[in-house]
Amino acid sequence: MIKQDRISLTIDGFKVDVAPGTTVMQAADRVGVHIPRLCYHPKLSILGACRICIVELKKEGRMVASCSYPVEEGMVVVTSSPKLRRYRRDIVELILDNHPKDCQTCVRDGNCELQNAAYSLGVRERLFEGERKSFARDESSPSIQRDPEKCILCGRCVRVCDEVQGVTNLWQQFRGFESVAAPAHNNEIKHSVCIHCGQCVNVCPTASIVEKNTTDELFEALADPEMTVVVQTAPSIRAALGEGFGYSPGTPVTGKMVTALNLMGFDAVFDTNLGADLTIIEESEEFLNRLESGDDLPLITSCSPGWISFMETFYPHLIPYASTCKSPMSMLSSLIKTYYAETREIDPEKIYSVAVMPCTAKKFEAARDEHKTDWGAPYTDNVITTRELIWMCKCMGINFRRLPDSQFDSPLGVSTGGGDIFGTTGGVTEAALRTAYEKITGETLDELDFMAVRGVEGLREATIELAGREINIGVANGLQNAKELFDRLSAGEKQYHLLEIMACPGGCVGGGGQPYPPEDTFSLDPELVKSRAKALYSIDSNKKLRKSHENPAIQELYTYYLGEPNGERSHQLLHTCYKPNKRRGIR
Repeated sequence: MIKQDRISLTIDGFKVDVAPGTTVMQAADRVGVHIPRLCYHPKLSILGACRICIVELKKEGRMVASCSYPVEEGMVVVTSSPKLRRYRRDIVELILDNHPKDCQTCVRDGNCELQNAAYSLGVRERLFEGERKSFARDESSPSIQRDPEKCILCGRCVRVCDEVQGVTNLWQQFRGFESVAAPAHNNEIKHSVCIHCGQCVNVCPTASIVEKNTTDELFEALADPEMTVVVQTAPSIRAALGEGFGYSPGTPVTGKMVTALNLMGFDAVFDTNLGADLTIIEESEEFLNRLESGDDLPLITSCSPGWISFMETFYPHLIPYASTCKSPMSMLSSLIKTYYAETREIDPEKIYSVAVMPCTAKKFEAARDEHKTDWGAPYTDNVITTRELIWMCKCMGINFRRLPDSQFDSPLGVSTGGGDIFGTTGGVTEAALRTAYEKITGETLDELDFMAVRGVEGLREATIELAGREINIGVANGLQNAKELFDRLSAGEKQYHLLEIMACPGGCVGGGGQPYPPEDTFSLDPELVKSRAKALYSIDSNKKLRKSHENPAIQELYTYYLGEPNGERSHQLLHTCYKPNKRRGIR
């Protein structure tokens, strides 16, 4: 039997040649014919649950699900007809009649795939009244919340948690009318193995899973005249925030972002990049000490709270290898309520510290006991996501596109390009190498771009020569890829010296709190995260200072406040510890 290299078919009159194994939906996308869909996601396995994507095979005279049906030679496909529209409309009507009637007060109003499908198919009334499913809302997590009544059983959250993150915390349980996607035994999230990464939020087509909203508390703080409210923004925010205001993905909007935060009423706007530069000073010192002693190698980065939760739950034996450095957010928050409070003579208990992060897991990190002050308050009082900041700007009537540019406030708003690239996978490693090279050799590093660790691929390995010594590096983003790296490590296939792990695909630029993608793209899209990463590399390359140890604000911090890197005061304020998550159990 001769194997075909290409298959020819006709879709709505268009002739198409595609590879064997291509689905009808993929072939239609190739020629610009859009077939409605809900459960389908191009980066996840095929489930075929919603059936909205049905098409008609003209020769056979039957309907098939285009997301899962493979093309055949000579196939004639009809994707749009009065009959198909009626069937699809009926399916959406059935979904809607088992769905809450709160679109106008829903957080996804105007940005909901089910709502968009209902509009485009002409659903104008609910025809199938009857008993509706009833589930309690789960608000137990500090990071995300579930509303099972809004779940349409598309299975996207289940698949991303399993296939991309390797956590398998969610599964479709029970049968028939009682079916629900939930953690094991239908437990609350706080009693599950959830790592708080928020990738389930990114792929959910409705508001069944969203980030835990803390904007009301923030508005109250901004209105309190007795509180000094300060904010810091992570590097990847400036590369994605503009998407919420019509900018193309990857458009840097740093200056407008600072202006918007000033207009919202923050007393000071600081840059998490300074915390990133500080992390590099501490982490590179830690790395060089381990490299010299040969103990506890490889050093594993600790900036991603989703990864930290994953390690504590599933890989507790790796805890001794993880850097003890706090994340840039937590480092800067510690300094805000100590160094900043002292130099500005502000009562630290009257400081309300806010962080704008791309990551829902940062909400979890801020709530951890290790990140609390001597008086029991968190160093970071509130974490909002990029999406929440976009909404707050719109809520306050800020015309973002017309804003002038502003600068971050001193002293905690000065940063180098090394801090900017923290927002993309490989960036922490690259920034650390820039500093480690000059610390080891005492020479000036002229070529600052370590291309071997760049790229949004899920897993990269590189060997870098550092002062005559070969340094083996592994970089993983998305925790399924991290598991593959750990398997290689356990098998002794390679001796690593430095591992960088980011929980989210592409790193922070693909975080669980980043803007929902525009209609012509999708979450987990490599091109989307590449665009955001490109913005950060552009910011880095255009800065005069690109090495973290060259930051004058950092130098002043160590001279007048912190003392030596990895010294007593630095450890007290900038380092932390981790412990096995026995409450959840260990695989």
